[in-house]
Amino acid sequence: MIVDTLRVFVTVAEQRHFSKAAELLNMSQPGVSQHIRNMENELGTKLMLRSPKQVKLTEEGTILYRKAKQILSLYEEAKQQIHLLHEVVTGSIQVGASFTIGEYILPRLLAKFATQYPEVDLQLTIGNTEEIVAGIRTNELDLALVEGSVDEHPDLIITPYMQDEMIVVAASSHPLASLATIDSADLTDQNWIIRETGSGTRAFSDHFLKANELSVKRSYVFNSSQGVKEAVAAGLGIAVLSRLTVRRELQNGELTELAVSGPAMKRELSFIRNKHSSLTLAVEMFQQKVQEQQQAAELPSDMFTLHDQA
Repeated sequence: MIVDTLRVFVTVAEQRHFSKAAELLNMSQPGVSQHIRNMENELGTKLMLRSPKQVKLTEEGTILYRKAKQILSLYEEAKQQIHLLHEVVTGSIQVGASFTIGEYILPRLLAKFATQYPEVDLQLTIGNTEEIVAGIRTNELDLALVEGSVDEHPDLIITPYMQDEMIVVAASSHPLASLATIDSADLTDQNWIIRETGSGTRAFSDHFLKANELSVKRSYVFNSSQGVKEAVAAGLGIAVLSRLTVRRELQNGELTELAVSGPAMKRELSFIRNKHSSLTLAVEMFQQKVQEQQQAAELPSDMFTLHDQA
């Protein structure tokens, strides 16, 4: 069946390795190679360049990969509609999430969705916002949830659905932790702990520093919110983080929220998807259930503000 061959081709292209693809597909490596040879023979062109370390797509292979993703998506949509006749939601969803959402929001939501729709195969990819947006644009991901602003692009559908509160935190032993109110002058010439470039949290931190015209004594870059928290708790510096990522540390006194004067700092959490991809029933139901669970207060109310209440 051509769909099976296309699925093999897409898996090899994404894994960049025949043996890894064979393992994921529960096939033999010769079987995977035969599918690729059959496809190349049918199209009369080389689709992949093989080396001992990895597989690289040719220009023709890149074209086929993009179209194959669309074909497989349409096939899944057709299956969903057929199964819907029997009131069953099935299929697979490739969900992407930026670190804050993927590590602190989605696990609970995924557990509830998996219980309600056990026939859906759901795979989660976590990366920084820039990486996740790239995955949506190349159709490697069906749907993603990211924090922070996403640049408008003709291929993207961006749907804000929630607001996340950002706060400035320090170790409980930090000199600023004893101040009842903190203004910009107190935050200048401090050591700052920041995320890597491409992170939504990093983008917000950069904006905060620039908007308040803060000079930085020294900065330390970490590629995860957990690393930032550990560095702040150790007294290395202060940081801007999502309240939801430091909820436990604030409760146990490991970190302290600095009472920065001014309005609360908010950022958007958004769904993003590629407008050229078919919206399967499984993807549609996943997005709907995430929104429903948030609105039904499945998430702690002190973490978020609903977008329509902002």
